[in-house]
Amino acid sequence: MSNIAQKIAERLNLGVRQVEKTIELIEQGATVPFIARYRKEATGALNEVQITAIRDLLLKAKEIEKRREAILQSIGEQGKLTAELEKAIREAETMTDLEDLYLPYKPKRKTRASVAVEKGLEPLANELMRQYDGDVDQLALRFVNTDKGVASVEEALAGARDIIAERVSENVQARNKIRNLFRRTALLSSKVVKNKEEEAGKFKSWFDWEENAMRAPSHRILAMFRGEAEGMLRVKIAPADDAAAFEMLERQFVRGAYDSSKQVQAAVRDGYKRLLAPSMETEYYNLLKEKADKEAIRVFAENLRQLLLASPLGQKRILAIDPGFRTGCKTVCLDAQGQLLHNETIYPFTSVREERAAVAKLEALVEAFQIEAIAIGNGTAGRETEEVVKKCRFKRKLIAVMVSENGASVYSASEVAREEFPEYDVTVRGAVSIGRRLMDPLSELVKIDPKSIGVGQYQHDVDQRMLHDSLNDVVVSCVNSVGVELNTASKELLSYVSGIGPVLAKKIVDYRNKNGAFTSRQQLHEVERLGDKAFEQCAGFLRVRESENPLDRSAVHPERYALVEQMARQAGTTVEGLMKDKGLRQRVDINAFVSDDCGLPTLQDIMKELERPGLDPRTRFEVFEFDPNVTRIEDLQEGMVLPGIVTNITAFGAFVDVGVHQDGLVHISQLANRRVADPNEVVHLHQHVHVKVIEVDLKRNRISLSMKNVK
Repeated sequence: MSNIAQKIAERLNLGVRQVEKTIELIEQGATVPFIARYRKEATGALNEVQITAIRDLLLKAKEIEKRREAILQSIGEQGKLTAELEKAIREAETMTDLEDLYLPYKPKRKTRASVAVEKGLEPLANELMRQYDGDVDQLALRFVNTDKGVASVEEALAGARDIIAERVSENVQARNKIRNLFRRTALLSSKVVKNKEEEAGKFKSWFDWEENAMRAPSHRILAMFRGEAEGMLRVKIAPADDAAAFEMLERQFVRGAYDSSKQVQAAVRDGYKRLLAPSMETEYYNLLKEKADKEAIRVFAENLRQLLLASPLGQKRILAIDPGFRTGCKTVCLDAQGQLLHNETIYPFTSVREERAAVAKLEALVEAFQIEAIAIGNGTAGRETEEVVKKCRFKRKLIAVMVSENGASVYSASEVAREEFPEYDVTVRGAVSIGRRLMDPLSELVKIDPKSIGVGQYQHDVDQRMLHDSLNDVVVSCVNSVGVELNTASKELLSYVSGIGPVLAKKIVDYRNKNGAFTSRQQLHEVERLGDKAFEQCAGFLRVRESENPLDRSAVHPERYALVEQMARQAGTTVEGLMKDKGLRQRVDINAFVSDDCGLPTLQDIMKELERPGLDPRTRFEVFEFDPNVTRIEDLQEGMVLPGIVTNITAFGAFVDVGVHQDGLVHISQLANRRVADPNEVVHLHQHVHVKVIEVDLKRNRISLSMKNVK
């Protein structure tokens, strides 16, 4: 393991001791949030990103080790494992190096070379590889054998060339040379499939495209690969021409200008064209796909993080509306804890009379349920519903907010929603979800598969396991950075808390339902199957607001409670007094409490928590309003400057909702007055921005926007 730690440390430019301690904690079952928050002394205060990178590289290293042992066993069972080969396999550092070494020994289906070997032509191939000056026809004549299926000299030579071609394609040096050639010069090209021009319209930009493969941006790679998967494009990855490849390989394998050398030369060219080049094309296809997947997933993950950490309105009594023209607007009233109090449907768009009735009904519901805010879904009929709400004359001051509906339909039809509201249909559940998103986006969105939230590009094209793992890391990170109220959290939210998971989350909720609210963190020990390790991992991220111990309301870990009590005694007060009085906290000399397992980083974290216990890291909620004069795409005119909300961020720009039921694109070149490499440098999800309309394409329903020189 020390060798693995050394390599990971070099790769990440970290100290070996830091990596070793992090690996040790991971192997003991510690989670990334726990290590980052509560084991800073052990890791040298590594952050979540660094710890996650160590974890991922550790998993890869283990996969390589597992594959290494399987390869050694396979070659050993064949009786072909020499000391030199074993040394090379033991020293191989990447999966690619391992597979190259294994390739000649890998059991494979019948090939032209294996058929030739069965026909007894391997000795002929060996003789040709010697490249002596002699008559190759006379040499080959000795291997003509109709019983073995070799009817002529040419058939014998062709079979020998097949054997040589396969050897060329499996040679480690040759593969590395061609691999490097592809890396330097390979072109990624695409052409439209014949007679698919009309059907493949959405891929028109790539009907005749060519660029350097390794410099191609992720979104373009994924677009071309999707076009190929749908049968609309033909995609190729290859050097501009084969001359350089032939020259490299011939320099390695061809010696002299004898007839036998010409046979080897022909075999080398065949080996490259038929075996090695396609193999490298597949390898680089996978490499480009992995690179594009990683970038697309990175963007998706960053968007998801911003969405989950969007500003919460907080515990307010909400009236939520899921808008609809023909089917009406499903309207629900929620209490401050998000519990459903009332639901009905209003039909403001069927007639003037129904609109008046809808206005009267909304006014009555707001008064009856003491509503403090109105949440309106931003989908079909959203802006129109907002206009209806503006016609209401409420007797109380409240705000009306447009809320993203992305994923609401997925939630409403899910098992989670059916379990929460078994007696209500999907429309009611969807409206409830819209209302709860306004109160606390994080608590509601964790109930939905992150892929369904709609803040990524090509999420169905990328590696699904990699996507799942990355998005799960984001959700875990967000949930634990905010903290979870133990007595109100759903089992879905609890399942993302460090050390808990779905099974323990259900056990916690079952315990809560049976015994009432938790009165302290220590009471978690009474939950079935929640042992000491799980308690260690989760306790610091759970809050118990009604606990008698004020530290249960903070992010101070229970393992440090005794330490805080010592601090309070030093200051001549109680823990609660220490938390309430800044002057008392200033009396504490934290240097006096430094120990082997509790250094200044942890002590500084404790003091911050005592000052602002359980502080929510999310920003304060701000009300946003669209331009009231713009509700349809037809209302847009070039040059207009409008308020908007960033709804999605991609590698090529940001999408902004300006309130016309169709998001506009701010291309990366239009995001700022300076050159931007990553849109996340300039904007974040749900950011309130002002944009200028630079083009409206009504036919294609596309809006082009700019943030340059816009105030």
